[in-house]
Amino acid sequence: MDDHGEQRPPGAGVRPEILASWRRSESLGIGAEGAPLPVEGDLDPESRLIRAAAPVLDQLCERFAGLPVTVALADARATLVDRRGDPAGLELMDAASLVPGANVDERFMGTSSVSMVLSTRAPFVVVGHEHFLHSLKELTCMAAPVRDPVGGTVQGAVNLSVPKDLAEPGMALVLQAATERIGARLLELSTARERGLMRSFLRARERGGHGRLHLGSGELAPYGTAAPPLAPDERLALLESAIDLIGSPATALAEVPLAGGRVATLRRQELRHGEAEGAAVEVSFGDGRGEGGGGSGRGGASHPPPAGDTPRTGPAPEPEEPGGSGGHRSDAWLLLVGEQGVGRLAAEARGRLSLLNEAGVRVGTTLDMRRTAEELAEIAVPRFADLVVVDLVAGALEGEDLPAGPPAPGTALRRVAARPDNAGGADGPGEAGGAGEAIATGGPGGPGGPGGPGEAIATGGPDGAGGWPPGSPQARCLATGRPVTDLVDAGPLGPGQHAYLGAPLRAGDTVLGVAGFHRRGRHRPYEQDDLVLAGELAARTAIALDNARRHHGEHRASLALQRSLLPRATPRVSAAGLAHRYLPADAHAGVGGDWFDAIPLSGMRIALVVGDVAGQGVQAAATMGRLRTAVRTLAAMDLPPEEVLGHLDDLVGRGDDPLGGPAGEMDPATGATCLYAVYDPVTCHCTAARAGHPPPALLPPGGPARLLDPPAGPPLGLGGLHPYESAVFALPEGSLLALYTDGLLKEARGFGRTDPEARVDRFLRALDGPPDAPLEGVCDRVTAALLPDGPRDDVALLLARTRALPEDRVAAWELPSDPSMVARARELTHRQLVEWDLTELDFSTGLVVSELVTNAIRYGGDGPVCLRLLRDGALICEVSDRSNTSPRIRRAATTEEGGRGLFLVARFTRSWGARFMPQGKTVWAEQVPPRGRGAPEPDEETLLAMFDDPG
Repeated sequence: MDDHGEQRPPGAGVRPEILASWRRSESLGIGAEGAPLPVEGDLDPESRLIRAAAPVLDQLCERFAGLPVTVALADARATLVDRRGDPAGLELMDAASLVPGANVDERFMGTSSVSMVLSTRAPFVVVGHEHFLHSLKELTCMAAPVRDPVGGTVQGAVNLSVPKDLAEPGMALVLQAATERIGARLLELSTARERGLMRSFLRARERGGHGRLHLGSGELAPYGTAAPPLAPDERLALLESAIDLIGSPATALAEVPLAGGRVATLRRQELRHGEAEGAAVEVSFGDGRGEGGGGSGRGGASHPPPAGDTPRTGPAPEPEEPGGSGGHRSDAWLLLVGEQGVGRLAAEARGRLSLLNEAGVRVGTTLDMRRTAEELAEIAVPRFADLVVVDLVAGALEGEDLPAGPPAPGTALRRVAARPDNAGGADGPGEAGGAGEAIATGGPGGPGGPGGPGEAIATGGPDGAGGWPPGSPQARCLATGRPVTDLVDAGPLGPGQHAYLGAPLRAGDTVLGVAGFHRRGRHRPYEQDDLVLAGELAARTAIALDNARRHHGEHRASLALQRSLLPRATPRVSAAGLAHRYLPADAHAGVGGDWFDAIPLSGMRIALVVGDVAGQGVQAAATMGRLRTAVRTLAAMDLPPEEVLGHLDDLVGRGDDPLGGPAGEMDPATGATCLYAVYDPVTCHCTAARAGHPPPALLPPGGPARLLDPPAGPPLGLGGLHPYESAVFALPEGSLLALYTDGLLKEARGFGRTDPEARVDRFLRALDGPPDAPLEGVCDRVTAALLPDGPRDDVALLLARTRALPEDRVAAWELPSDPSMVARARELTHRQLVEWDLTELDFSTGLVVSELVTNAIRYGGDGPVCLRLLRDGALICEVSDRSNTSPRIRRAATTEEGGRGLFLVARFTRSWGARFMPQGKTVWAEQVPPRGRGAPEPDEETLLAMFDDPG
């Protein structure tokens, strides 16, 4: 972890799969301390998976009785459906919100054994430090997939958690054996006829040495030799051909061409078990020239005919006895078992379930709405449709809150995904343009009608201009909020009409858009079961889209809040030229708490501030705004830098602070860092103090650039009573001072791993340049050198090129503490104003000097009184003494002769105040010379009228 609590993957000893999972978790904004998990409240306790697993889980717990072991069962969507084991372990799961119904997918809780199993479809072990969540780092969690014996699809996963010191390799073997027993029980819960047919084939497999091909993953069971890898479309083609073979008793053989000139040969083997009559379909592979490509099986290589030949047909040879080995091959793998007549329905049902399971794992892996829509299209093509298009309401893409019900007339939709079965080979979908293009639902043009890129067309508008006409399937789907089917034109699928199924993307009562599924031609229309499947796919996708929409809306609100809290522009001051950059991290990381400020102070000085609040999002932005407001308030009091940080530390460290939260809670600003520096153009000195923040960089005239080293205090909220110290640095005129947050020096995406010193050297070299180079160009040069592809963390950069006030614009005198010196002070002031050609300010300045010097002599204690005049755009009068008493303005009563001095000072100046030094104070007043001719001096009556009592 870094200083801000950011999770960092360890470098050595961690597998690449874990590191990749950690990066995905970080990109989703999951905190290492955990995040709320979505919990499903309507679990079915009688589901097939739970009934099959319950006795096996009981046996597993008995096997490890006496050990602090917990066992959990998750379905294919990573939802915990059952758990049991050691009471202490279950309490730990409760504390981590790992309750029945909780979704433990990587999107919600980061790296876990269950999420890794469901993504890799293989057993996986996550060892202590490899967990993303801190609460799980004391555990070793091992999980294994539960597969359906028929078809090989992953139905869920079983997780075994044990303290890492007690974990043994044999536990993983016991767990895998348990998941295999659950898979066998899944078969036992099938129909008696299907179980009988499967047993018949398994007996033959044991004799002939056959394997099983898992369509879900393309992997083989341990019985067979290595088979060529299969692409998703190839697995689909094999399954469809197997279904046709089971339903066609007269056909015994079929061939499916694969990529690279390979050929898969499917053979139908009849099965009988009692009254059940069915078939098993096995597959072997060749290279299209009659040479086996599936490995050298024990029974010799197969020699299927070339891909172009007509597949052989005819009745299948009947084995001598059920399950005999007469027609079996040792280099073939089981593809499907079923009964003629019900095989297609059962296989299609399993295919739909497999598609839903895969959607639960693959849809919604990011908080990007466009990527989520693309994931739906990738899953559905070509297994369910030949073309998928996804159109979303434009407001949803902007993160806006949408009204309940269907989109109103005039609502614009935008295409965010379009995937034909020949992805990349088409110019775009036939429905009003390509991805990212504005489309419409209200015109006569039909699905292939007008709609150029970026053009928004009304939905169902009365003018009927362009887009979807009223009554079109897309418009009906949006209006009714239910899936619809029809025949439409779809350009990428060829001329003529094609089967169309539209499913609304509905989250609660809000319709976010519509998903369109197209099948080529009219010979494969969508049926009722397809409507149900499309509706379920769209519903799951809509939930992920709505989550992404809400995240995008929160991100926009965070950005707006942060931008409102950061200065819109740096002030124009005489002390220095200023420039800045604020670079937020990417959208997935969210808005951070980096900030900067430049605050004009009395005496022509300027305060330069940068800070960094840990975390992302609205909380970090709000905390940043609170600290910036506090800094500005403390700066207005003209406190030294070390005292400003001390007061900030007190504010953050106070648990009962009304701005920080209820008593006893840690302030969200705890651990924030800050650098506060004050530059004085009269002395050309800079006083700086820092609270856990990187030191500033200085480029003096003539170079080279170097880092300054003010004392390093602890981050805010951790320092105790005034632990901060400041240091004073001489800055010659023309020096470049750079203040920044640590995101500037973190490893950029455009570079490989570099050590911190190398990144600092690169930063200092980027600062170096001509002394008169524009500051905006320096900002660009620094960010280009250090962040070529954008920052990994938020970055704030503040540059200041110092100026010095010329000596002829400063006049200072030291006067004895004697009442007779008041007249002397007025005389010296008059002469200086004549020299500066500011005689129009002679009366008011003389009055101000008289009052301030009188107060300093009367209340300032022993010691001399210092008078200083500064001239720039304004005239500043400063009087210093040895007293720490604070002057306060009040209204004197009619009978009082005194008490009106500061009132007059406030009346004749633009601003006034006091600042304190280690010994004494300085009271200052600032006046602005009037434009044009001097203002008339007030007469005696005007002055007396100021103090008349009202009424």
